[in-house]
Amino acid sequence: MKRHFYKISFAILSLVILSSCQKGFGDLNTNPNASPVVNPAFTFTKAQLDGAANALILLQGTMQYTTSYNDVAGFGAKYVLSQSSASYAAFTNAYPKEVNEIISVINTIKDDPAQTNLLAASRIWKAYIISRLTDLYGDIPYTQAGKGYTDAIYKPVYDTQQSIYADLLKELDESAASFDASKATFGQADLIYNGNNTQWKRFACSLMLRLAMRMTKADPANAATWAKKAIAGGVILDNADIAKVNGYVSAGQDINKNPLALNMLNSDYIRADGTSNTEGGKFQDVFINSLKANKDPRLGVLAVVYVNGKADTSAAVQKGMSAMLGAKPADFITYSEPNHHTILQLNSPYLLLTNAETNFLLAEAALRGWYNGSAASVLYENGIRASMQQWALFGPAGTITVNQIDTYIKYHKLITSATMAAQMEQIYNEFWVGVYPNSQEVFATYRRTGFPALVPNNYVGNATGGKIFRRMEYPLTEQNLNGENYKAAVARQGADDFLTRIWWDK
Repeated sequence: MKRHFYKISFAILSLVILSSCQKGFGDLNTNPNASPVVNPAFTFTKAQLDGAANALILLQGTMQYTTSYNDVAGFGAKYVLSQSSASYAAFTNAYPKEVNEIISVINTIKDDPAQTNLLAASRIWKAYIISRLTDLYGDIPYTQAGKGYTDAIYKPVYDTQQSIYADLLKELDESAASFDASKATFGQADLIYNGNNTQWKRFACSLMLRLAMRMTKADPANAATWAKKAIAGGVILDNADIAKVNGYVSAGQDINKNPLALNMLNSDYIRADGTSNTEGGKFQDVFINSLKANKDPRLGVLAVVYVNGKADTSAAVQKGMSAMLGAKPADFITYSEPNHHTILQLNSPYLLLTNAETNFLLAEAALRGWYNGSAASVLYENGIRASMQQWALFGPAGTITVNQIDTYIKYHKLITSATMAAQMEQIYNEFWVGVYPNSQEVFATYRRTGFPALVPNNYVGNATGGKIFRRMEYPLTEQNLNGENYKAAVARQGADDFLTRIWWDK
């Protein structure tokens, strides 16, 4: 009887405890900071922050701005085979973050006529996000992206890059035309334009121009059509209209800090002494040598060398490091690195698409006979001027005087009597410097035009046979979790390796 009493008592006690646990279980497992309903404004802001932050910093090395003696950190400049997984990051980060976030916003507001402007801005931002992703990988999930949450599609098909481009251009065209001055905007939740419809339209048209020029070799007829439509719609032609993420701060949570500056500081430059660089990073000799040879006034804005413990911006001391080094050189402290008062400011704006870029693209369009508004030489000079002026956005240390700009342009005129290829080389050599630090955009333009004519770093153990790669590799998780669609994309596009060319890269 005692044994039965103990068993019954234990069972009752267990039920009481279990009941108590269950009463609090829901509370314990509910995130108090989450909401079951999408707040369009909050989610749009988050999508902007995540979309801006998801840039492959390794491409700074690929475009020969920076390098490292460290094989791991130096993958972008050295293409080290053992570090190939570094190329997965943009794909892996994009879908659960900014892609899902902006699709959630669109799904929430798409059927509300009062939200026309919010929907237009969201569609433009989605086009920006997807364009960056497809330009790195080629074919990617697009039409079924983000539908795991809404339609239980956990294995999305990969769309062809050509079809993605066609839809992105349509989205930009329709969105730009749908803004309505009488309706609400995202206002302060919009970190790029603070709800300014006119500026969002210019961003849409400028992004349309960017995508149109991508197609000059893959589909020249459509490239011309869309470039002309973009220009007629009104592209960014003033530094006041630059598409940039504003509002970053120098303290607090990392998501609120300039992502490029934060990444570079944490990787190498936080100590600001020229020698304690954790991952061995410095500016690459190719970039510094070019700036010095051209007497470019941006040199002192961008680069410093630590002399006797102080940052020296004078041209005479600047020196770039070779990407071929495999160990820390004895004179490591003597090499140039980014300036803490400009490019490494945590509260500086993050530039997405600039007046400089659109002017350089317009210069090419003029060479092709697609734009008659100004001569290619004028647009080329406008691009140089805008690229130098924009550093003033980073504070007093970024100021370049009118005289310095005029002097540089005087000695770097576009040679209009030269062949189109020679003029293209001049334009995109200036693009390389003028669009820095947007290395992903330079990487895309380099693949399309071949300029600047960078010499690959044939480092021992590289993954490309001593060639600059043409695309990023899909993450292994796609092979494991979405194998059928992954295989279909590879069969259609070509081998999943660094040298396979994507659709517009002819």
